[in-house]
Amino acid sequence: MTKMVRQMRIVIPILLGTAIYAFGLHYFVIPNQLMEGGVTGIAVLLNYAANIPLSISTLVLNIPLFFLGWRALGRGQMMYTLIGIIALSGFLALMEQLIDHQWLIPFTSSHDYMLAALYAGVTLGTGLGIVFRFGGTTGGVDIVARILSRSKGISMGQIILAFDALIIGISLFYISIEKVLYTLVTVFIASKLIDFIQDGAYAAKAFSIISEHGEAIAAKITQELERGVTLVPAKGAFSGQQKEIVYCVVQRQEIRRLKLIVRNIDPRAFIVINEVQDVLGEGFKEE
Repeated sequence: MTKMVRQMRIVIPILLGTAIYAFGLHYFVIPNQLMEGGVTGIAVLLNYAANIPLSISTLVLNIPLFFLGWRALGRGQMMYTLIGIIALSGFLALMEQLIDHQWLIPFTSSHDYMLAALYAGVTLGTGLGIVFRFGGTTGGVDIVARILSRSKGISMGQIILAFDALIIGISLFYISIEKVLYTLVTVFIASKLIDFIQDGAYAAKAFSIISEHGEAIAAKITQELERGVTLVPAKGAFSGQQKEIVYCVVQRQEIRRLKLIVRNIDPRAFIVINEVQDVLGEGFKEE
């Protein structure tokens, strides 16, 4: 029962985040012909070009990427991504039905799209920020970015930025340059909201974990997160007990999972989390 409660505390926020994100797409982005980055951006383009519903295209585009991530990253890292993909497609379908039955009237601007761009950024950023904070993703380019980050040493941020720029550039064939410029406002606002909700989401975090079960914690981190871990021998000044300091640096979407790993093994572990502004090495970026 305790394990189920822990799982629900993660799954429910991911569902909430995907619902907000789906709402932002259908209420602000699509009716005003704005754009979005990543695989969702491809789905938006398909909607503009061929009127394909977002609920179908996002699911179809994410299925091969999910299986690619499952093979390359493993089951442990992809379970919450699977939940995010299915939830996003489901909420997009729900929004489409609400709009078709006129139970939800999208916000449409006739001349000044700044208000739509701002609120699109707020809703998209809030939704994704919640999903990321609880260790989930909505699939798409995040999966590719993780794989390339580990195999090629390219930072996830650089990969995502390059892919978003490509998709938004292609959108010039379907929407005006004015709408593309408004889209950049949306992307900027969304990124700031994600940062805010994640409390510095795009910066890595350094964990110093003091525990009597250091080896077990290190083994679990290596197995589930595939992160390098350093064990430093330590001795309690007051108790005189021998302990170990587990030092590990992780990315934003791994923070919550690392906390859960530590708490499940040693609820009494002392954890210090520090901001990391730059990381060079395997699994991050290399120069």
